[in-house]
Amino acid sequence: MLPAIPNAWSALLRSETQKPYFRALDAFLDEEVAGGHTVLPARADIFTALQLTPPDSVKVLLLGQDPYPTPGHAHGLCFSVQPDVRPLPMSLRNVYKELHDDVGFRVPNNGHLAPWARQGVLMLNTVLTVRARSANSHARRGWETFTDRIIELVADRATRVVFLLWGGAARRKAVLVPQPHHVIVECAHPSPLSARKFFGCRCFSRTDQKLVEAGVAPIDWAIPDV
Repeated sequence: MLPAIPNAWSALLRSETQKPYFRALDAFLDEEVAGGHTVLPARADIFTALQLTPPDSVKVLLLGQDPYPTPGHAHGLCFSVQPDVRPLPMSLRNVYKELHDDVGFRVPNNGHLAPWARQGVLMLNTVLTVRARSANSHARRGWETFTDRIIELVADRATRVVFLLWGGAARRKAVLVPQPHHVIVECAHPSPLSARKFFGCRCFSRTDQKLVEAGVAPIDWAIPDV
């Protein structure tokens, strides 16, 4: 089921893909498909975050939980949806509201966040697949071990990376980033259940400020219309 690791990451992650947990994960996904279940995102999109953001270009790591379980939404970048998805998921609408209030973001007509990834925002979910219409259904199958390793590899970078951790599950990953030259920006999750605490966090301007302080170019958060 699993595609090859994108070339830029393959050497760094080769040892992980040879471990028993990863092989068991791959076998589990094969069983899901054989059982008639739809696995999201599409096979070719599972490692989109790694494909669009090579390890030497990571400036920000934005951590989500697992892909959207609605068919046609997920494409391998946390919080992002395919360009034709309407209406946008509520979490993403709340992200856009905070961006508008924080940095004057012009709300676009779509939720396709690939332009962020191409600027060095590694948009990583802790779990990279899900059974269609069953949120969190692929948790505790091995993905967390794999993505923890990715976080550790990013934390090994000598240049500053800002880790954007939204919500309790993401914030618990801060222990994987002990290096003092990095910055962790924590706030509530943009889910409707906690958006009241997310609004006003100013996490986007804070991220840019911490990048600029380290001599790293800030992120252009603008998303073009489609």
